[in-house]
Amino acid sequence: MLKVIPLLCLFCVVNAWAESVDSEQLKIEAEQGNSVAQYALGESYYYGEGVEQDYKKAIKWYRLSADQGDSNAQYSLGFMYDNGEGVRPNEKKAITWYRLAAEQGDSRAQYNLGVNYYNGQGVNQDFKKAVKWFWLAAEQDDSDAQLVLGRMHLNGEGLDQNHKEAIKWFLLSAEQGDSEAQLILGGFYALGEGVIQDYKESIKWFQLSAEQGDSRAQFGLGAMYYEGMGVVQNHTLAHMWFNLAAASGQAKAVQLRDALAKEMTSEDISKAQDMAREWVKNHP
Repeated sequence: MLKVIPLLCLFCVVNAWAESVDSEQLKIEAEQGNSVAQYALGESYYYGEGVEQDYKKAIKWYRLSADQGDSNAQYSLGFMYDNGEGVRPNEKKAITWYRLAAEQGDSRAQYNLGVNYYNGQGVNQDFKKAVKWFWLAAEQDDSDAQLVLGRMHLNGEGLDQNHKEAIKWFLLSAEQGDSEAQLILGGFYALGEGVIQDYKESIKWFQLSAEQGDSRAQFGLGAMYYEGMGVVQNHTLAHMWFNLAAASGQAKAVQLRDALAKEMTSEDISKAQDMAREWVKNHP
């Protein structure tokens, strides 16, 4: 099941403006009907910035701003109804607010609305409508939407199955740093699925994903170093990556690490273990 995009700290969007106005002045402007001030005050209450955190008050000010057409406030209300923050969870109300924001071009709302149609949450499941909203968000460089569009092209959900299009969207998402998309590309290039097999390109994408802590990419990278695919064979590095993947619960990594250890000297095993500890230290 796909997940909605979490409510990001949008306070920073209006922070430069809000910082120049003290909390009392902000409230005065909000009470006078300034929609930007109402949204900023909602953000303040949501995050507890300058005031005591209070979801109910956040809802109040978001609603006043949203009723004036502020898309950020509409998205925020949708998220709070989606997650039951300050209100009882209500998928239909969440969708209403998401739709209003999405129709104004808010990419987060477009993505979340796509999720609702994909999962059939609060609406009838409809892959074609999901594709519509994901595509709108993806065209605004939303990496989550790009990833999902890649999967939908790959699986033929709501559109024709098309590996070339799938890879296009995975690549766009991966280039923005999405570790899942990077993992998928690593696998495609390793296996030659939908692309010309290229072990060096596979290593590149596995490495990027593995450095973000994806245990599946760490396992893949370990396998590439173990076999010498796209890189000079290096059992020490293979052991390190298997060890990291094993620590995250990859059972196959445990097996291969332990089998590999039988081919290594105690000095090399110790070095690999030190490298793994150093990696963990540098990736808190």
